[in-house]
Amino acid sequence: MEILDTIKKWAAALADVGVSIIALAIVMEVLFKGVAIPFFPAVSVTANVTAIVASIGAQGLVGLVAVWVLYSIWKNK
Repeated sequence: MEILDTIKKWAAALADVGVSIIALAIVMEVLFKGVAIPFFPAVSVTANVTAIVASIGAQGLVGLVAVWVLYSIWKNK
């Protein structure tokens, strides 16, 4: 059981790092719109997030349930 707890802690830490990186990428893209950032890939993070939100919104009730499930999982980690 200790191994599973360790894996769970690592997964939670990786998820936190991933969310932080996404937030940093959004801020960098908003602040430096149109300017090439040397270490930043040529990927539009805001466009990708907007597309994900639009696809969830287009699903209606299923999208709301999916967001609720993801939020519940994230909250209970």
